[in-house]
Amino acid sequence: MAINRSEYERTLAIAETALSRIKALRLAANPRNFEIWYTYAVGGNEELNKTINETLRKEENITEHELGQIYQQYLSTAHLSEQTDEIGSRISGEIERVMSTIDLAIGSANMYSESLAGAANISEEQLADRDQMRAVISSLVSATKEAQDANLALQANLVESRKEIRELQKNLDEVRAEALTDPLTTLSNRKSFQDSITRMMNDAEKKGIPFSVVLTDIDHFKKFNDAYGHLTGDQVLRLVALALKDNLKGQDVAARYGGEEFAILLPKTTLAAAEIVANHIRTSVMSKELLRRSTKESLGRVTISLGVATWREGDTVPTLLERADSCLYGAKRAGRNCVVSETALDQKVA
Repeated sequence: MAINRSEYERTLAIAETALSRIKALRLAANPRNFEIWYTYAVGGNEELNKTINETLRKEENITEHELGQIYQQYLSTAHLSEQTDEIGSRISGEIERVMSTIDLAIGSANMYSESLAGAANISEEQLADRDQMRAVISSLVSATKEAQDANLALQANLVESRKEIRELQKNLDEVRAEALTDPLTTLSNRKSFQDSITRMMNDAEKKGIPFSVVLTDIDHFKKFNDAYGHLTGDQVLRLVALALKDNLKGQDVAARYGGEEFAILLPKTTLAAAEIVANHIRTSVMSKELLRRSTKESLGRVTISLGVATWREGDTVPTLLERADSCLYGAKRAGRNCVVSETALDQKVA
């Protein structure tokens, strides 16, 4: 269907605005960047526009690395949602095909039953007639053959459909996992973290099962990034993610919360125990020497600061995260490379 004139002019104007932004900021004119700036020009994604505006306000420019993060956060998840919808639609279509096959089989079985019922109602006089007998037998053999063929076709269709549905289910699981995973660190992403903390909060309220949360970020990450480049910055993020994985277990959840900030959920863990885990993570990160991949040059050691809070009766997700965030900033004020819990903050207030 041809696009109308006004729609053509509107989309062309948006495209020109997107390209002018790319030119003004001297960015690569690749499909990813065009999609970002086209979306920005449309103005329908408020969070994306807000993030870009804040970045430009602070730095008066925006890097390819920052655009990559914006794309991952605001646009790639939308594409994953589209993939999920597409696979779900294909599964529904396959189920419809199975149901149609079963309906055909039921119809075939009913016809076979009618043939048998007709044979059962033949009179003794008809049975005594050889020609009649041959006709009955021929009819039964024919009906039986048709039923066998229908059953074989049904079996083949069901086997094929089962195979297809299993493959689609596998694809759907992969897409869902991708939608909940940070691609750089392979930790949970922020959405997955929000789902997990909401679930743990409900368990705490209904069943009294406690849990603790740790917020952490990398000390002086921006200076490090500026000095050594974004590729090395990505290496630092992966190093911290690895330390988290090495020190967590069972149902613990580690997530990339945003930028250089990470969040950890520790179910059935007291504040004191969570402090111990946080310190293990801190020392694990500090013990790893960072090397430049190309030259094996030592770039020193990375440190992190951590804030620890635990669920209290009456907490909401925002109040709990706010306390953990206050503890994190307390660790920053205390000189970085340390762990501060809400107990320490309470003592200072007292």
